[in-house]
Amino acid sequence: MKHQSFMKECVFLKKSNTMGTYLSSAYKEFQRYENLGRRTMKQLSDKDLFYQPSKEVNSIAVIVKHLHGNMMSRWTNFMTEDGEKEWRNRDGEFEDTLKSRDEVDRLWADGWNLVFEALENLSEPELEKKVIIRGEEHSVIAATNRQLCHYAYHVGQMVEIGKMLLGESWENLSIPRGKTAEFNKMMKS
Repeated sequence: MKHQSFMKECVFLKKSNTMGTYLSSAYKEFQRYENLGRRTMKQLSDKDLFYQPSKEVNSIAVIVKHLHGNMMSRWTNFMTEDGEKEWRNRDGEFEDTLKSRDEVDRLWADGWNLVFEALENLSEPELEKKVIIRGEEHSVIAATNRQLCHYAYHVGQMVEIGKMLLGESWENLSIPRGKTAEFNKMMKS
């Protein structure tokens, strides 16, 4: 991703006070969820991205389309406009219209690039300001937390679909079952 350049990240993570620490922490968590989703999709076949487990469960492609729509709406002019843009078609985000991995990958990258760009452009004093989402006022921190939780929720869905589809061939993205003690030992050494 273009927003993961080493120099920018070093400058961004050097913020020293509590607000800067919050901003750095939020940025890292958004990166973590982007990475989990990307690594999940990388393991799957093109067909798997469009697999819909049931009528009421979204495919990974539809989840990506929804996340993209949410990201574009929430993070475009984040500080100055309502996060629910009039041009957003949220209901359309749940329609299965994507046809290729390239489309899914493009939406994934475009959405996350906007998130990271918006976070990089936030200043510490802005964290205490208010933004509007669907006419409701939120602190920038609350709005950021809201988005982080929303994205984690959907990325978790993507991971579960991937695990379900790949079964034994799933490449674990966290600590494998039965390996916690081994992992903890490695982390402490």
